[in-house]
Amino acid sequence: MTELVDLTATEMSALLRERAVSAVELAEAHLRRIDEVGDQVNAIVTLVAEQALDHAGKADADLARGHWRGPLHGLPVAHKDLVDTAGVRTTYGSRVFAGHVPDQDDLLVRRVRDAGGIMIGKTNTPEFGTGSHTVNEVFGATRNPYDLSKSAGGSSGGAAAALASRMVPLADGSDMGGSLRNPASFCNVAGLRPTPGRVVSASTEAAWYTLSVSGPMARTAADLALFMTAIAGFDPASPYAIREDGSAFAAPLEHDFTGARIAFSPDLGGLPVDPETARVTAEAAAVLTGLGAKVEQVGLDLSDAEDAFRIYRSWYYALALGDLPEAGPNITWNVEQGRKVTGADLARAERLRTGLFHRMNAFFGEYDFLIAPVSQVPPFPVEDPYVLEIDGTPMPDYLAWMRSCYWISVLHAPAMSVPCGFTSGGLPVGVQIVGRPWADFDVLRLGHAFEQATGTWRRKPELPGSQACPRSR
Repeated sequence: MTELVDLTATEMSALLRERAVSAVELAEAHLRRIDEVGDQVNAIVTLVAEQALDHAGKADADLARGHWRGPLHGLPVAHKDLVDTAGVRTTYGSRVFAGHVPDQDDLLVRRVRDAGGIMIGKTNTPEFGTGSHTVNEVFGATRNPYDLSKSAGGSSGGAAAALASRMVPLADGSDMGGSLRNPASFCNVAGLRPTPGRVVSASTEAAWYTLSVSGPMARTAADLALFMTAIAGFDPASPYAIREDGSAFAAPLEHDFTGARIAFSPDLGGLPVDPETARVTAEAAAVLTGLGAKVEQVGLDLSDAEDAFRIYRSWYYALALGDLPEAGPNITWNVEQGRKVTGADLARAERLRTGLFHRMNAFFGEYDFLIAPVSQVPPFPVEDPYVLEIDGTPMPDYLAWMRSCYWISVLHAPAMSVPCGFTSGGLPVGVQIVGRPWADFDVLRLGHAFEQATGTWRRKPELPGSQACPRSR
């Protein structure tokens, strides 16, 4: 059973098709792994073991009749505790919703189910996904599987830690300012922030808001692509949904990058970067050169994204969460900032973002990809609320240490976090691959080539001895 959880999702899927393993066996193996390490990591906060086994049995019965439901048939999947799951507790990481049970599934959850995925549970998140450190008043902190004294990142830290710990092969995440990429980097897994509109998210408050996206998390680029075949695709629930079917992600990932033009920005225009993070991410340039690409270090300055991101983000918090009772301090601070936003502020944000869009169009006329650090620091102590300083530079608030991610969010471009290496202390560091807007599959192809060249993703965490925990919470 231990060997089963070490397989990638694509390998599991192939074994299911060959009838070499059953969906029930896969579910049991992952539930056993959750029993072993779940309490140590605190990644899956609501477990639906009986439901998962029941659905896995039905998937096996379908397969016995020759019916293959879809690309995720029989595969265990965990959903972030921000997405609604009908009949299954969804807290949004907030004490206000500690007992909340939705009566409808989120669109993403429906797509996973329709593709044959087996929900195994919900993953931890900070309150309403606020912040890149996964801790809340309902479930506590999620710990990094590579060092339990460190943060797993956030806000999709539960998803990343569950993947790294081999509790699940696939998990969804969401990303406004790095909430999917940062925990992937911290936990040595992969995550794709898709081009906005690629994975549809329905909103009743801000249907035109493009900074926040949902996306796939897994251990390899091939598994991300597999997940995208199920969750990507048009839906009229979003006014900017991309009219391209998810099947586009089923094409082969192998690609010759000889001659590809890749820009390397070690600091995105002067951001402070921890020396260990800088050392590891700089190694990515040599890997890509070894693949035949032409890598050039550039002095790209994305600082105009600072005001654009903060204005749009705070405005959104006031709109979406301004009436939330008894909100935590991070929510309260963001809402207060949002209520100060003026029409002139929004005009400045729009001008800045429009200027960046046109500048980056020109940039991607010269280069095929941009690579940069995902996060400016390696995983930090789990007791700390956030990163207070980077290489001697104080951080003014809990957002500032994530500029290397949230500046990229403003660009309307796909960005992938792929495992790059480890610090001298054994902590994971990812590298960020950014592509042209709408070139999501090209980003996955480069991520695939990179991970095949390095093999970094194969390094598993060495968790302490197994601890039993109940199968229902």
